[in-house]
Amino acid sequence: MIPVQGYKGATVAVLGLGRSGLAAARALRDGGAQALCWDDNPAAREAAEAEGFECVDLLRQSAFEDVAALIVSPGIPHLYPAPNPVVAAAMDAGVPVDNDIGLFFQSFATQAWDNFDVMPKVVAVTGSNGKSTTSALIHHVLEAAGRSAQLAGNIGRGVLDIDPAVDGDVVVLELSSYQTDLARAMTPDIAVFTNLSPDHLDRHAGMGGYFAAKRRLFAEGGPDRAVVGVDEVEGRYLAGQLTQNRADDRVIRVSVDRKLTGPGWHVFARKGFLSEWRKGRQIGSIDLRGIKGLPGAHNHQNACAAYAVARTLGLAPRVIEAGFASFGGLPHRSQIVGEAGGVTYVNDSKATNVDAAAKALGAFKKIRWICGGLEKEGGVGDLASAAGEVIKAYVIGREAAGFAMQLNGVEAEVCTTMQQAVARAAQEARAGETVLLAPAAASFDQYDSFEKRGEDFVAQVLRVLS
Repeated sequence: MIPVQGYKGATVAVLGLGRSGLAAARALRDGGAQALCWDDNPAAREAAEAEGFECVDLLRQSAFEDVAALIVSPGIPHLYPAPNPVVAAAMDAGVPVDNDIGLFFQSFATQAWDNFDVMPKVVAVTGSNGKSTTSALIHHVLEAAGRSAQLAGNIGRGVLDIDPAVDGDVVVLELSSYQTDLARAMTPDIAVFTNLSPDHLDRHAGMGGYFAAKRRLFAEGGPDRAVVGVDEVEGRYLAGQLTQNRADDRVIRVSVDRKLTGPGWHVFARKGFLSEWRKGRQIGSIDLRGIKGLPGAHNHQNACAAYAVARTLGLAPRVIEAGFASFGGLPHRSQIVGEAGGVTYVNDSKATNVDAAAKALGAFKKIRWICGGLEKEGGVGDLASAAGEVIKAYVIGREAAGFAMQLNGVEAEVCTTMQQAVARAAQEARAGETVLLAPAAASFDQYDSFEKRGEDFVAQVLRVLS
């Protein structure tokens, strides 16, 4: 637990009592503050009250009269498409609004660090796709190299739930746009921007607001080093904004689209080979083609970003390569869940938008594609250009027929349920083919989360293979 600093003796309101909200309340209490809690869900309030927290309706009159700050859970809107009524009331009362990420950054460093030989570091990873894999890969490489490391944020533990830092500790945080958009303090030592594609546009009032939320990690935080994916114009813009001149190696540019040149620091992957260039010459390389936990160009981009962070932290290329080789991948992200009769079954339920699904489709050959779900803004028509290896699509979801109609040039069968889709794909698949779940849509029409959707896919695959 990281006790929150700066609110000793004060009353701090906490809105939303899920994983991050309840952890924030505990950390505030450990730091000497009084946490005043609220959640619209009675069960969540009961759980908080069982731990001794006071729950009070924050919309009651004068609720913010003696409150020093309001801490908001990531899923609760604070600006677009409209502020939550409690957030609006806090702003009307002039009460600062923050989240657990802001509390973490203002509280992580302590006087105990004065006795450390090596200062702890914080690595923060954001972007549209690949955040989880990049964060987990950095953490894995560090641990494989014998370094003390913790993984938290949007993956692993809540940021305030981690252990206080030890000498030389590295904390790796995966941060979503919901988290970076509101945090009042963000001071990572190393910040990573993986890529950008349309997602959560209603929450950020469009693509510009979405990018602005990601950019705050760099503009507000002023990291010592930035690792920036430059395969989209936003990444190139961000890298340019952070760079003083072409030789400025405080920014490491990452690409899987092109060879990067110039006097700066570059890490790129082409045809499965990762290369590190600095000051105009190559100083490291890794053959990624045989690493099962990192299939496809999108995972090679994740590998480039993780490699750049590890190099910044002082690891040698061969040490990083050994860490990559032992990385098993993450559930629901290009996860191989079974093989039979020459057919491979892959769970990429985390491919919840068009760009992520396109990258998953580009990682495999001869694909029987399970897709569909709750469509995001813009539809899925753009996926046709990425579906060259698709033999047939098996569409799930409540609006499966409408989804299938957008897959121009792709043979599609409306299955609606995961059970039927897996059964039909398995029945028709031949040796050398891949049955791939890459939905290109959110899961909430049929499942509580992409994890639940992925778990259902795995269960259905195991059923047909048994």
